[in-house]
Order: sequence, then structure tokens, then C-alpha cells
Amino acid sequence: MTSETPENAGTAGTAGAARAAGAAGVDERATPPTLVDLSTYLLSRTGKAARGRLAERLAGRGLRLWDMAVLAALADFGPHAQRDLVRRLGVDASDMAKVADHLASAGYVERIRDTADRRRVSVSITETGRDVLAELDAEARAVQDEVLAPLTPEERLTLHELLRRVHGGLPGAP
Repeated sequence: MTSETPENAGTAGTAGAARAAGAAGVDERATPPTLVDLSTYLLSRTGKAARGRLAERLAGRGLRLWDMAVLAALADFGPHAQRDLVRRLGVDASDMAKVADHLASAGYVERIRDTADRRRVSVSITETGRDVLAELDAEARAVQDEVLAPLTPEERLTLHELLRRVHGGLPGAP
């Protein structure tokens, strides 16, 4: 048994417990079972990992997740007033202006000021933007394949259907 000295006062018990846990084959970095039993915790951790992987791939192209979200919204729903994109995507108006500026300077979107209302700016995706979005979609699907690798195709489909139901039940979901 380790004796407590002034130099190790208060640490002998902790160090001893850690050594005992290691010797017993317990992984000190293991997630507490209480958390693993929470689906919301697992969703959060899995989502964080997937988001980080995708963000890293997008950063390699000089893009961010919001850039992809704006391109997807414009490709899927057509041209939008910039303020309508703010509402659709739930992003701050000043952040949306920065995203739109970035995408416009790259040639991925076109912004046109309304002649009747100079405050209104319409944003639409360009052909270059569509091409980039297709590449980003392929990157996102590659990340999805990495994250979901432990699942069979049938399990992936089931998971997707269940997540769509959960997402549809969230406040503000269409």
C-alpha cells in the first residue's frame, strides 16, 4: 500500500484507484454507461464527430458548413431574398450577409438588389455553385459512410427513417 507523504497528500487514493482500474482492464477514458444509455447523448456525440469531419473537409476547400447550407437551400428551393434565407436556415442576418458575400465573391451565388425595394437582395445559385454543391454533397456522403460504417445498408435506412421522424417532431420543423 502506498503511504501518504506531504508530497503526495490527497493523491495516493486517486493514483491507487487509477492503477487498480488499469490493472483490472477498465478503460479510464470509457464513456460513463449512464451517458451511453441516453440516445440524445449518443446523437450529440455522433453528430459532433460527423460535423467535425465534414467541417474539416469543407475547410480544405475554403468553405464552411453554412456555405453548404446556403447552396443547398438555393439549389433545392430556388432563389431567395437574403432575409428569407436567414429565416429558413436559422442564421443571424449579419452572418448571412458574410456567407452571401463569400459565396458571391467565389462565383457560387449571384445577388441582385430589387429595383422596387433597394433593401431587398435576391440570392440565386450559379452553375458553378451547383457544381461545387455536387462536390460538397459527395464529401458529405463520404463522411456519412465513414460514420455509419458499422451499420448494414438496411440499418442505415432504418436509422435515417427514424431520424427523419424525430427531426419532423422538433419545434419549428416543417
